[in-house]
Amino acid sequence: MADVFKDPSLGDPSFVDSSFVDSYLVGLIGSGIGPSLSPALHEREADRQGLRYLYRLIDIDVLGVGPEAVGELVRAARDLGFDGLNITHPCKQLVIEHLDGLAPQAEALGAVNTVVFEADGRAIGHNTDVTGFAASFARGLPDAPMERVVQVGAGGAGAAVAHATLTLGAERVTVVDALPERATALADSLNRHFGPGRAAGATPDRLPELLADADGIVHATPTGMAAHPGLPFPARLLHSALWVAEVVYRPLETQLLSTARALGCATLDGGGMAVFQAADAFRLFTGREPDSARMLADIAELAGAVPAPK
Repeated sequence: MADVFKDPSLGDPSFVDSSFVDSYLVGLIGSGIGPSLSPALHEREADRQGLRYLYRLIDIDVLGVGPEAVGELVRAARDLGFDGLNITHPCKQLVIEHLDGLAPQAEALGAVNTVVFEADGRAIGHNTDVTGFAASFARGLPDAPMERVVQVGAGGAGAAVAHATLTLGAERVTVVDALPERATALADSLNRHFGPGRAAGATPDRLPELLADADGIVHATPTGMAAHPGLPFPARLLHSALWVAEVVYRPLETQLLSTARALGCATLDGGGMAVFQAADAFRLFTGREPDSARMLADIAELAGAVPAPK
């Protein structure tokens, strides 16, 4: 499987001298990740800190392999001297069985978005999505009511943002997913962690009644990404009393956000989560403190958006 790294789209990692103290080789494994801004976010911050830092995309679609190949890709990256990896859809949960250990946050969530290769070669899974979303929400929707929150999506990102939402003070989160067993499993996990009655699972057909009484909605599916355009549910279910938080960040202005904003909803784009989770991953990879304010300016520029006022 190491041969997959010879794909021209990945470049040649050999020029990064791993013996050089301030040299780092990292990557992102996922599907349809060509538009990802992670390489630029990491490399720009590394440049400002005087680091030699190469961030490569490892797109399973480009390589012609399925998500079940994530274990082989992780092993190949370790063998080739990578310092760490970010993991995204659809591999955040599949990667766990191929790791040597999990940080407490990742273990509690059952999802990994960051893998660090330690000095002894062990691959340790972390999750910076939960801290990334929490920091972004606190910054962008600080006064949002959180008695009843509906979340659409119970995958790897969904597990992280649901934990973050309850940590931020939501009284109850209802997780909606097209796979009922996945929504139920996440709700059960949340109730074990936060206490009985804090979460419930539901199917999409219940969205009309759930959103009618909700304070806000968190969207945590790939719908709205450049490769998956559209709305995750009918626009008629939105109303002005809702706040809407998005996980997708490319584009920053998804169809869901533009539709919600036109109705007068308070909104939060996915850019803040992308930055704060990237900053946390950068810290794990390098041991250095990133400047998240500079990275927020980076993503606004890279996505062609005007920075939101503080």
